[in-house]
Amino acid sequence: MRMSLRVVIAALSGFLVSGCVLVAESDGFDLNFEAGLSKLQTYSVEGLPDWAPFSSVVRAGDNLYVSGHLGRLPGTTTLVEGGAGPQTTQTMANIEASLALAGASLDDLATCTVYLTDMADYQAMNEAYAETLGDHRPARVTAGVQALALGAVVEIECIAYSPESQQ
Repeated sequence: MRMSLRVVIAALSGFLVSGCVLVAESDGFDLNFEAGLSKLQTYSVEGLPDWAPFSSVVRAGDNLYVSGHLGRLPGTTTLVEGGAGPQTTQTMANIEASLALAGASLDDLATCTVYLTDMADYQAMNEAYAETLGDHRPARVTAGVQALALGAVVEIECIAYSPESQQ
């Protein structure tokens, strides 16, 4: 019996089950299964500039997709001074505020991607990041990039798991 399997992801990111359509085909039977397709909910912090056409957080089922955040003072486009450490601390505070809009917290983070304009700032970023999260350790990727918006030295995007049923 020859069987083919196709998986189409309708979620915002990769392979997460929320928003997945599974279709299995073989000689004589077809199986269609739709898992967790629900309307997306968006949340935005106050003070995002008009040129920022995105949401701070998007809920797709039980997953929260947190847009890249910078270490800017809330309600402004002004970055905190002092480099990677202070910018990371402020970035995480901004992420925490965005998650709160969706009824979640930093403890719900499953993974984060950190972008640094200078990998020499890794230690300062890492110390501030660890201090903010305490004992919680989501998966993480850190990548060096050439430049970030507003001249920031750190940007962090995240995915959190926060079941809708607990909201």
